[in-house]
Amino acid sequence: MAPAHGAGQSQYTMHRDESADPPALVCQVGSTTLRYHLRAIEDLHTWLREQGDWVALGATDEKQDAPGGTVEAWGRAPENPVGGWYGLRKGYRGRFGMYLPPLLEELGLAELTHERRHNQMRAR
Repeated sequence: MAPAHGAGQSQYTMHRDESADPPALVCQVGSTTLRYHLRAIEDLHTWLREQGDWVALGATDEKQDAPGGTVEAWGRAPENPVGGWYGLRKGYRGRFGMYLPPLLEELGLAELTHERRHNQMRAR
């Protein structure tokens, strides 16, 4: 996948690792590697379509509570399609609302606001 970046954030790259168990989306941010369920791309797009409007990103670390109703909260909710965290690496499962939205935008699946803070996204 092409390099991506968030508004005001440092560069990072994402790629698919379909040989992983479960298949993973690997996010390389400097020397830090985060892994998310590969199905997060399709699942998040489906959820955004169901919302029908703009949704706040709410990116937070794993140790912090995610604001309710946000992309981040959905990415760790027991009600989502994987039954909890999309993040696969304990201690690095958060930041779903930071790294997945720009990827969906790059793939043409979503629109993103690009403000300094409080960004939102919606399905295309």
